Amino acid sequence: MAQILVAEDEDVTRDLVRRALETDGHGVSVASDGLEALELASERAFDLVVTDVEMPNVDGVALAEALIARNPRQRIILMSAIADELGRARAMVRGNVRILSKPVTLEMIRGEVTELLG
Repeated sequence: MAQILVAEDEDVTRDLVRRALETDGHGVSVASDGLEALELASERAFDLVVTDVEMPNVDGVALAEALIARNPRQRIILMSAIADELGRARAMVRGNVRILSKPVTLEMIRGEVTELLG
């Protein structure tokens, strides 16, 4: 299956998403902030990145911009509960970039992952 990077600063959310995606057969790496996610992404390629928008050090939008600068076809799911942050994220939406408004269900994440991975 796919190699997925989950960048989320909330431990509970990060663990739930990781476990759900692993249950679906994906290989999952996790990062607790955007800087850690950038470091992981510089070491290896990921089929998909699932990231919170509001994170310490490097936020999810900056993370997505950096990853897309490296690979314009990088598939990304941006998640946030903060309306202003979703506004920033909406500017990035295209075929390979999606947004989810928190709270999200595992079914919502799984659906977006399945759709993006085709």
